[in-house]
Amino acid sequence: MLTDKRILLIIAGGIAAYKSLDLIRQLRKRGAWVTPVLTKAGAEFVTPLAVSALAGEKVYRDLFDLTDEAEMGHIQLSRSADLVVVAPATADLMAKMAGGHANDLASTLLMATDTPVLIAPAMNVRMWEHPATRRNIATLRGDGVMVVGPNEGDMACGEYGPGRMSEPEEIVNAIETALAEGPLAGRRILVTSGPTHEPIDPVRYIANRSSGAQGTAIARALAVMGAEVVFVTGPADAERPEGVHIVEVQTAQEMLEAVQGVLPVDAAIFAAAVADWRVASASDSKLKKTKGGIPALEFAENPDILATVSQMEAGRPGLVIGFAAETDDVIANATSKRARKGCDWIVANDVSPETGVMGGHENAVTLISDEGAEHWPRMGKHEVAHQLAERIATALGSL
Repeated sequence: MLTDKRILLIIAGGIAAYKSLDLIRQLRKRGAWVTPVLTKAGAEFVTPLAVSALAGEKVYRDLFDLTDEAEMGHIQLSRSADLVVVAPATADLMAKMAGGHANDLASTLLMATDTPVLIAPAMNVRMWEHPATRRNIATLRGDGVMVVGPNEGDMACGEYGPGRMSEPEEIVNAIETALAEGPLAGRRILVTSGPTHEPIDPVRYIANRSSGAQGTAIARALAVMGAEVVFVTGPADAERPEGVHIVEVQTAQEMLEAVQGVLPVDAAIFAAAVADWRVASASDSKLKKTKGGIPALEFAENPDILATVSQMEAGRPGLVIGFAAETDDVIANATSKRARKGCDWIVANDVSPETGVMGGHENAVTLISDEGAEHWPRMGKHEVAHQLAERIATALGSL
């Protein structure tokens, strides 16, 4: 997807700068051309020689290089790329971008460019959570700057929390999404993902173990292939996909309303693990333990989102795909579900505890359609997503 794409990569200061070397390697491996720009602080963490050797290009560092500036080199640099990527994007550089400062090569390039910009923030957790950074990131998003990450985890400073730069593979995926011109261009696709939380009282709820990882991977794969993706997600643990429109919900009823608000779409993929039941009358106050014994909870059935959309008489998507997470008689139950709901395909998988699928990184699915049951080998959830996206592109191309 990145063959002959030109990436202007700005490497700012911070320990995460070491990841930029692997990022360059992965971009080059996928056929992209990388023009590196190294800030003064960035050069304290990675050497210009290492960056240049991996990129196969000159490293630009100084705004006032007379040879380049005689021809307004910073203007040419800022506009000759298909995408400007800042990785790592430090709190300082983000503040410059948000404030419109241009006092070095990196900030001047970012001010002068008419090319889309993607940033991968990286900083200490307290810096990331500081009100000034939150204001700056909101300003940048409002200006159309795309953001990938940051992730949560241990930091070099010894603290834990959000602020770690996304891994190179995640950044490459975000770059592919930003530059997508694939077979799904012009198609609008809905993806639901994650669990739903059905309240018992203000502090308790009914949920399931879905991480949302498979739904996120599917949304990302569809976006990489050029689709306009609307991602309706419950409170999932997985990172939200980049380059898609995200709608956050909590309950099954909220998810149904969000889905109905998204329609019409060309295809709808219902990967969310929606709770089948809810408490009929959730308490407005926290239920207290009393001597009267355990409170009795009366349950009500949640709306069936997949069946509702599959059985629409007008405005039904051309392709409706459901998921069947089963622990017993997987194929039989999934086949029955497809007929009962009225969807076109069912992606069935075994989520028994010993499989490690629910909340894990791999999946083993069976695609059930009019043509029967097609078993796919166990593979990473990202691979499952790309294979499914390719099938969707083929199916929509024949509609």
